[in-house]
Amino acid sequence: MSKLVPTKMFLTKGVGRHKYQLKSFEEALRKAGVAQQNLVTVSSILPPHCKMVSKDTGLKSLSPGEICFCVMARSDTNEYGRIVAASIGVAVPRDPDQWGYLSEVHGHGMNESTAADMSEDLAAGMLGTTIGLEVDPNKAWSEKEQVYKSSGMIIRTTNITQTARGQQDLWTTTVAIAVFLFD
Repeated sequence: MSKLVPTKMFLTKGVGRHKYQLKSFEEALRKAGVAQQNLVTVSSILPPHCKMVSKDTGLKSLSPGEICFCVMARSDTNEYGRIVAASIGVAVPRDPDQWGYLSEVHGHGMNESTAADMSEDLAAGMLGTTIGLEVDPNKAWSEKEQVYKSSGMIIRTTNITQTARGQQDLWTTTVAIAVFLFD
């Protein structure tokens, strides 16, 4: 049996609203462009040599009904005015033979900036401890980010974040997804 190691990954996001929670989730997946896929969630390792591609490039390579492995953050609410956030953070190591990390943030009451910073912070922190880089967890993300990047061991961090405010008599669902692709 051959190994299933993704060679590419893309990030996408969406928000959906409907009177039924499941349909709200479906609408969020449609906005993200992946509703026609069979999504299988996996844990948060970015494989070595896995290249990040644009959403448009990634979506063009998918076929309806295809099984797609992904890391997904999802947050739902049916409370009027409640803010929901879903964010995926990515930390890419300088060494292409080293794995990176993805992190998921599923939150309530967080604005986009807070959720985005948290997801990048979590991904960078997990990668940092793997490669022996310890940073004071009590520092703000902006301070830690500088330490991680100046170390030369983490080449890049990024995120994709979706937030939304709950509406009257509707479910609101946010998703942020890292979709893995195979050549």
